[in-house]
Amino acid sequence: MNQEEYNKEILDKVSSMIPSDAGASSVDFEGPDVAVYVDNMAAIYRDESIIKNISASVKKRLIVRSNPSKLMEPEAALEKIKALIPPDAGVQPEGIRFMPDFCEVYIEALKPGLVIGKGGSTLMQIIRDTNWVPRVLRLPTMNSDVIKGVRQLMFKESAFRKKFLGSLGNKINTIGTKSEWIKATALGGFREVGRSSLLIETNRSKILIDCGISPEPGIKGSDANSSGENKAYPYLDSMNITINDLDAVILTHAHMDHMGFVPYLFKFGYTGPVYCTPPTRDLAALLLYDYNRLVMKMGGSPLYGEKDIRTMLMHMITRDYGEVTNVTDEIKLTYHNAGHILGSGTVHLHIGEGMYNIVSTGDMKYGFTRLLDDADVRYPRVDALFIESTYGGPNDITSNRKQAELELMDAIKSTVKAGGKVLIPLFAVGRSQELMLVLESYMINNPEYKLDVPIYLDGMILEASAIHTAYPEYLRMGIQQRILSNNSPFESEIFEVAKGERSEILDKGPSVILASGGMLNGGASLEYFKCMAEDPKNMVIFVGYNSVSSLGRRIQNKLSEIALPGEDGKMLQLKINCQIRTVEGFSGHSDRRQIIDFVRNMRPSPRKIFTMHGEESKCEDLSRTLGNIMHAESRAPMDLDSIRFK
Repeated sequence: MNQEEYNKEILDKVSSMIPSDAGASSVDFEGPDVAVYVDNMAAIYRDESIIKNISASVKKRLIVRSNPSKLMEPEAALEKIKALIPPDAGVQPEGIRFMPDFCEVYIEALKPGLVIGKGGSTLMQIIRDTNWVPRVLRLPTMNSDVIKGVRQLMFKESAFRKKFLGSLGNKINTIGTKSEWIKATALGGFREVGRSSLLIETNRSKILIDCGISPEPGIKGSDANSSGENKAYPYLDSMNITINDLDAVILTHAHMDHMGFVPYLFKFGYTGPVYCTPPTRDLAALLLYDYNRLVMKMGGSPLYGEKDIRTMLMHMITRDYGEVTNVTDEIKLTYHNAGHILGSGTVHLHIGEGMYNIVSTGDMKYGFTRLLDDADVRYPRVDALFIESTYGGPNDITSNRKQAELELMDAIKSTVKAGGKVLIPLFAVGRSQELMLVLESYMINNPEYKLDVPIYLDGMILEASAIHTAYPEYLRMGIQQRILSNNSPFESEIFEVAKGERSEILDKGPSVILASGGMLNGGASLEYFKCMAEDPKNMVIFVGYNSVSSLGRRIQNKLSEIALPGEDGKMLQLKINCQIRTVEGFSGHSDRRQIIDFVRNMRPSPRKIFTMHGEESKCEDLSRTLGNIMHAESRAPMDLDSIRFK
């Protein structure tokens, strides 16, 4: 069977299962999906099993659309839709937009459930009355320039995306001989933290899982060590393939050490897809644009421009947890909750017809947080597991979470009572929202910890929190319900948005400041630190990971004096007299016990284990420990190591 016959067989199969009175006019591949265009949409939706049965038969997600000639004119359709949607759904005047390239109408609402209707009744009525297929998007409860920008880009570039997805669909649905071998190559983030990247290859497919940059400070694009090695970016030049030989890039989550190098691929000619969850796409846009601004502010030259970031966004294909997606004709991707940050996912790859199964955790949390559920441990099959080791060392046992929260609140309370200010440097995504939930809970439910001082939010925390409110389904049930009930904890009255000069905020007296820039390498937290460092009444509390060479780690290690650039560009000599505190227990990473419990509880158990994303000694020790406990082959690969599985 040649390629044309193969394609025709799949498309004919779809057509044959469509009810005759639906009037199927065409069937097309669209990225990893199949899109069928019909004259009579009602014939498809009168039986809920039709779409499900076709999807199961062809093993692809089926998208049903109206024949473009059957669509109601947008102006008339707009009036019909407005009349059908309840006024209290929270749809803004500009919140209904038509995308003719996909025969879809996008409806943004604060209360999507009211747009959907009971059992999807309102959506079905929209389809019957207008033939446009409605796609409902949740509006964040807080203003989000990032979400507005990303969604606007998707509309503006819909023609490009239609063409891109069509071309990709034809590429994915190719036929070839069965793959003879599978191997993985460590391109970054092995026996180190940063520049995470793992290449999965067969003789027919090339998949990159993550492509990040190093979090270490002071590393510029041209910097290298004495041996000439650049430690900032993955070893992509060792792949022995060109960028466009890659079939796909798969992102585990939106932290720079996992996705910060992806726009560079597009700058140098990559034209393929980037798979991620919907929150990961929006958070990636936030962090990448901010990274560029920060590099320029520090007098550096960004690796890539805003155009490259936009190009990356246009090539992103989003998938929710549990959706099985063909990323090549022989490799299926499924995301599972990783519990690390909003939208983070462990990656399950099913290669061939049961030939091999790989799970890569990215960063994951298998333990209690107020924000997210624990990482998933159930998979269809696990032959090889790549697992993070950030806190995998023998001494990486974090304190009880309740004790950690009390320690944090006691430190804040005592500092404020003594007339000092508290700075908590945080990663804008994940740790910021976790700490906001802790502070709000104690302030409201524990009178002894109620603080009569302002709690300021500064930096990207507000924008990141807004993105969280657009995806409540990814959060713990209690937080979901609060957001859906218009009682978002991220908009609690206990928090104030920092406005004006930071020096003016500090002049107002005791306060608690949550500021982005978790390692003090830049951002709002560093600016506050410059103003607070010399006063012994003040306290800096670290609650997250600091990389080995970060300013945060150096301060944790009793650094007493440092020179930092002031507002005028001149170096400012600072004595670090303020109190420094590290409170363990709030990390979005699993500690050693949690990692071991995760692997023990995996079903099925992995046959081979490979540790990554941790300092060298931690990767090695964790590998030995897991191998002994699980009676499995276990290794701590180095960057540039290749592992053949078949």
